[in-house]
Amino acid sequence: MSTSKKRKVIWIITGLLLLIIAFRIALPYIVLHYANKSLAEMKGYYGHVQDIDLALIRGAYRVDSIYLNKSDTVSGKQTPFFACSAIDLSIEWKALFKGSIVGEVTFEKPLVVFTKDKVEPKQIAKDSADFKKVLDDFMPLSINRCEVKGGVVRFKDTSTTPKVDIQMDNLHVLAQNLRNSYDSTTLLPATVNASAQVYEGTLTLDAKLNPLADNPTFDMSAELKNTNLVKLNDFFQAYAKIDVNKGRFGLYTEVAAKNNRFAGYVKPLIKDLDILGKEDRKDNLFQKLWEAVAGGVGQLLRNHPKDQVATKIPFEGKLDDPQTNIWYALSHILQNAFIHAIQPTIDGEISIASVDNPKEEKKTFLQKIFSKDTKDKKDEKSKK
Repeated sequence: MSTSKKRKVIWIITGLLLLIIAFRIALPYIVLHYANKSLAEMKGYYGHVQDIDLALIRGAYRVDSIYLNKSDTVSGKQTPFFACSAIDLSIEWKALFKGSIVGEVTFEKPLVVFTKDKVEPKQIAKDSADFKKVLDDFMPLSINRCEVKGGVVRFKDTSTTPKVDIQMDNLHVLAQNLRNSYDSTTLLPATVNASAQVYEGTLTLDAKLNPLADNPTFDMSAELKNTNLVKLNDFFQAYAKIDVNKGRFGLYTEVAAKNNRFAGYVKPLIKDLDILGKEDRKDNLFQKLWEAVAGGVGQLLRNHPKDQVATKIPFEGKLDDPQTNIWYALSHILQNAFIHAIQPTIDGEISIASVDNPKEEKKTFLQKIFSKDTKDKKDEKSKK
């Protein structure tokens, strides 16, 4: 090869390398511009990303300092909805080695804020769908693994007196195998484990599920322990007009769903409850009367040896027709108050199998007095 041809080849190779380097340098800015353009044009929302870092060898990129606000289409007023210090999106190599091309995402210190006018079920579903659309734009692959580190979930209501602003902190969530990439033969191949702090209390959740099933299919248990009710006084004063001077709250639940049916129970528990005390001397007469009534009911339904108020509410049925037995709940309150204390633990009696084989419900004493059997009602209707 002649010297001139060698030089020409060298110049071509050098030019290509320079183009690749220039494209690599410009790529983060191109992606950042596209991301901010997409966030700014979302209907009903406005968002912004501060920076994007690419890691092409790892097949990943990192979004730094992102926020997404809800925007009033009439006034233009923005309300904080979501913010996150960093989002790391990448190919999940563990799944890739098993023949599946899926992604994983990690949220670092995310914040989600719900306001009173935005917490209706339909609105939450809309918010979830809109946020999923944002995530899909950032991650074109199906997400198989998702992790949340140091998250905060807040609820705000500025229309009340006092204003309500409550939250759970230090939220950690790990969801794995969401696309069934490792084992598609298992009934519940995916897992979700979560924990959080709620006003000196601890929240834990463990679930197995099948995200690809046509109908919701899952087996979940959760418990909230030792939450300090005094720190929720703004909430109680705003919605119940009472002051809690002392008390700890716990909640235990198990739920399973399969073939459009569900079964489960919820077991709330309050310990050391004190509503009316020395701190209420400045309250007006009607406030004191209301708090005395609320406190009196608490005293009536309290298990005095263990100083706790508790009940257990079972529920089961179809997902399009949920029913909760109120008489059963009231009966358990009275049993807890006068017979025995409900133990503050998960009972371990609900599983995916219990959805197909629901227990036959026994009538309580109150049900026998105040309610007729459903079958009797149907017979009466048929006779008429």
